[in-house]
Amino acid sequence: MPDDLASIFAGRRVLITGGLGFIGSNLARRLVALDAEITLVDSLIPQYGGNLFNIAGIENRVRVNISDVRDEHSMTYLVQGQDYLFNLAGQTSHLDSMRDPYTDLEINCRAQLSILESCRKHNPGIKIVFASTRQIYGKPQTLPVDEKHLLRPVDVNGINKMAGEWYHILYNNVYGLRAVALRLTNTYGPRMRVKDARQTFLGIWLRLLIEGRPFEVWDGGQRRDFTYVDDAVTALLLAAADPRADGQVFNLGGLEVISLEALARLLVEVNGGGSFVVREFPAERKRIDIGDYYADDRLIRATLGWQPSVPLCEGLARTLAYYREHLPRYV
Repeated sequence: MPDDLASIFAGRRVLITGGLGFIGSNLARRLVALDAEITLVDSLIPQYGGNLFNIAGIENRVRVNISDVRDEHSMTYLVQGQDYLFNLAGQTSHLDSMRDPYTDLEINCRAQLSILESCRKHNPGIKIVFASTRQIYGKPQTLPVDEKHLLRPVDVNGINKMAGEWYHILYNNVYGLRAVALRLTNTYGPRMRVKDARQTFLGIWLRLLIEGRPFEVWDGGQRRDFTYVDDAVTALLLAAADPRADGQVFNLGGLEVISLEALARLLVEVNGGGSFVVREFPAERKRIDIGDYYADDRLIRATLGWQPSVPLCEGLARTLAYYREHLPRYV
């Protein structure tokens, strides 16, 4: 990370929605080290991943507001006076979005429009970084996937996230409300959700492995790329700090592309033992599966100088070490 980020964020007021979740809490820790004044907003609704233990050790360096991004009055109050908004709150489960599409719509779409309206009316000078997703591409037509690839989501979550992303870009282009979107791929690391697969399949793999139980790999030939959370946080900070990011959409990727079966073998190896079984996709999951995906992230590398630095093997080792110590806090 460039040395001048400390001078950019020191003393600045930063609001993080989804701040007690996986990426939000890791971002908060980095911003604490940069001496920012941080407010974390989180609903702490159990299925969405917020966890007060995620800020253990920095509780006295952040403000926490237990609120829902769907609450327009709360968000209108909270955005006022902030220099930066990292808009990370969202419903992440693809399957839940198909079972309960209206809730997904409210969180990932309507609430995003409400937040942007609050910023436009009450804090037009704020800089917003929106956490988007690779899911909006749907099934890739070509690999690796760059930002010009057709957007054709395969589930309700992808459609609503796509709308939320483009509200941000629209408000940047029409109202001059500075905003940038990062399309995240499989982000992993300490503080990720591991009690179930709502956030990422890798979380439940880790949990079962540590508990000494076999985990399931669906269609082990599929290929993916992975971003360690520290690298994702660096990208978020660079996007916030650099005016060249305004109005842009960037893919994030990783250092390696790997099949799911090879990933499972690597995880077992790093853990020093364990087992898994390869099975076909369950029918309800297969209908919304995107197949192979890995990103072309040359645009953010060239524009902002971002470079992922944590190899997959090292990132998995760090994550396993964290959950060996803290698993009871997450299950």
